[in-house]
Amino acid sequence: MQIVGKGKSWIGVSCSSRHNRVSTLNLSYMNLSGTIPPQLGRLTFLVSLNLTSNHFTGALPHELSFLHRLKIISLRRNNFTGVISPLFGQLPKLERLDFRNNSFTGSIPKSLSNLTNLQFLGISFNTLSGEIPKELGKLQNLQTLAIEFNHLSGAIPSEIFNMSKLVNIALTGNELNGSLPADMCSNLPFLGGIYLSVNQLSGAIPKNLSVCSQLQLLSLSYNSFSGQIPAEIGYLTSLRILNLGGNNLSGTLPPEIGNVQNLVGFGCERNQIGGSLNILVNMSSLQELTLRRNNFTGNLSRDIGNLTMLTKFDIGENYMTGIIPAEFGQLYQLERLVLGLNSFSGPIPHELFNISTLQILDLVKNDISGVLPTSLCHTSPILEVLNLAVNSISGPIPNSISNCSQLRIFALSANKLSGYIPVDLGNLRLLEDLRI
Repeated sequence: MQIVGKGKSWIGVSCSSRHNRVSTLNLSYMNLSGTIPPQLGRLTFLVSLNLTSNHFTGALPHELSFLHRLKIISLRRNNFTGVISPLFGQLPKLERLDFRNNSFTGSIPKSLSNLTNLQFLGISFNTLSGEIPKELGKLQNLQTLAIEFNHLSGAIPSEIFNMSKLVNIALTGNELNGSLPADMCSNLPFLGGIYLSVNQLSGAIPKNLSVCSQLQLLSLSYNSFSGQIPAEIGYLTSLRILNLGGNNLSGTLPPEIGNVQNLVGFGCERNQIGGSLNILVNMSSLQELTLRRNNFTGNLSRDIGNLTMLTKFDIGENYMTGIIPAEFGQLYQLERLVLGLNSFSGPIPHELFNISTLQILDLVKNDISGVLPTSLCHTSPILEVLNLAVNSISGPIPNSISNCSQLRIFALSANKLSGYIPVDLGNLRLLEDLRI
């Protein structure tokens, strides 16, 4: 951006028409380095300061607190260090404070609660410690609270869940503990995203989540939540992403979850959930389904062919039985099919190799029998991983394997193969791991 004023030209500088004083300073993405000069505090008419994506270092000068007209300050993606000064709580008009992706240390200043006009608070990807100040609950205009990937500890203050204009709560990747309030959604009518993964949270998943009717993303994975998945999640009809993996959840999938027809991604791996997963086969919007390492049993329904948007299907390390449905061949966008470490039986459906998008096929350690389809790799040339080890597959390796020019891993060990190893295997230049 080039601005002209008083016969001079500045890049990234705007002046107010009324006072002809600098009002906007945008030096983002300019490969600048060094420290912030304290003289910057003299630009008392400054409304917006944007230094995003440079190489600035050092601590922030306390003179920045003199910029009382400031509405926006973005220092994201730099190398700033030191503490976040409590003096930033003296900027009464501030609406956006973005300090993400730096190396700030210390605690979150309680004085930030004075910024009553603040709509966005972003201090993710730093090395902040201590607890989340309950005083932040005074920020009744806040829409986004982003303090992910720090070293914050303690419980999430209940006051956070009374900030009625919140749209996103992002606390992923900290050391937060305790449980979530049973009524956590009672005062959050606009909440669209809950990001709480990779913490030490425990207790039950609140049934009250169903009150957050605008919720599109719910991420609670890799904590210590226990109990069952609430049936009330089935009322979240706007939900698109549901991540519950890496907890201590048990029971079965509630049938009501099938009502969430807009669900695009569902991850519930590494829990103790059992029963059938066929209640999901009519969720036609699903693109990624990860239920690895649970206690699911029973057969896969032939209605699996309804999931035409599916790109990833991973139910490895469960107790599934029966044949692999040929209807998988109708999933023309499928990239990863992981059925390993189950008890599937019968032959490999040749329809699997009609999926031109397939990159990973993992059927390791099942009870699969029959011979390898001669169509292997004819219409799936981008296949990278083919793991069929520890089964009861017989017969020869078809010569068509040479068509898999992208193959990196090819595992057939512990089967009942016969015949010769195709000479053309030597033409697979990307092959890293061959187990026959």
